[in-house]
Amino acid sequence: MAKADYYETLGVSRDADEKALKSAFRKLAMKYHPDKNPGDAEAEHRFKEIGEAYEALKDPQKRAAYDRFGHAAFENGGMGGGGFGQGGFGGGGFADIFEDIFGEMMGGARSRRSGGRERGADLRYNMEISLEEAFAGKTAQVRVPTSVSCDECSGSGAKPGTQPSTCPTCGGNGRVRAAQGFFSIERTCPQCHGRGQIISDPCAKCSGQGRVDEERSLSVNIPAGIEDGTRIRLAGEGEAGMRGGPAGDLYIFLSVRPHEFFQRDGADLFCKVPISMTTAALGGQFDVSTLDGSQARVKVPEGTQNGKQFRLKGKGMPVLRQPAIGDLYIQVVVETPQSLSRRQRELLEEFESISSKENSPQSAGFFARMKDFFESLGE
Repeated sequence: MAKADYYETLGVSRDADEKALKSAFRKLAMKYHPDKNPGDAEAEHRFKEIGEAYEALKDPQKRAAYDRFGHAAFENGGMGGGGFGQGGFGGGGFADIFEDIFGEMMGGARSRRSGGRERGADLRYNMEISLEEAFAGKTAQVRVPTSVSCDECSGSGAKPGTQPSTCPTCGGNGRVRAAQGFFSIERTCPQCHGRGQIISDPCAKCSGQGRVDEERSLSVNIPAGIEDGTRIRLAGEGEAGMRGGPAGDLYIFLSVRPHEFFQRDGADLFCKVPISMTTAALGGQFDVSTLDGSQARVKVPEGTQNGKQFRLKGKGMPVLRQPAIGDLYIQVVVETPQSLSRRQRELLEEFESISSKENSPQSAGFFARMKDFFESLGE
């Protein structure tokens, strides 16, 4: 079966820049990652295709060769032996680019071990902010229950004055091999449980863990224009690693509370404002408050219809890490008078009696078209 075009695999145009390629790869890789789709062979296949496509297109030389020769650039040495081959897609190539973009996986699933040290788990913190805070940005203080390095043993897990010793069973490798017939099976060392070291005299404060539980206060910078669902990564602020291992990361997941008056769509804001029937008919103006604290005046022309939108340029949300600012759209809702007095009713009845089709062209035209339509059906 013929291979899919790399650009189509990533869903980008052939003139996509490096940023667009990386963004497309990141979105698709997260969607089809095996950890999110356990047992799904199709997702695993797509995951490998996405990695292969990105590996080829992220390198300018490989991309140029692919643009010229297609998949043939990587087959049988490609370009008469001077091609790139497919070695870059095997082994740890895709794992390397995935790790380069995403860093350590959430939850510390891929703990790194070195000399008995294990990477600490990543932590998640859910934070809710107002739309005003998302507009202006803020510095927030959060308190996170986590594990920190034990100050008694400096994170080693061993009693002060002593040191962990190399596991005699595995020689510090953390794994042992056993021969069974023609096969050799490798498994986790049963004595050190894969750590490669043994602590004969553990620290009394941390019980040999090299870390203790503690609540930490951290400062989080919320940039102006941040959107609902954004994830902020604080590297090294997660759980401390076991026995002096590297700390995990802290991920702040942001949600923006619904606003009483404004609805957000990207950088644009929308607001519905009720106006009286007379203001809509005769024209007028009104002031609305904006998120930057100012007042904006909206002029209503004569004969404004229900649902009409007015655009206030530059009164929306700031675009994250860009100088651009969105717009504010005011949609008027024409309010029908209620609880009429006798005099008001008389005036409206008089107005109705002297009205013509020109005063209500939409309703007059609608009923005329409907009548003609159904009459034509009967012919």
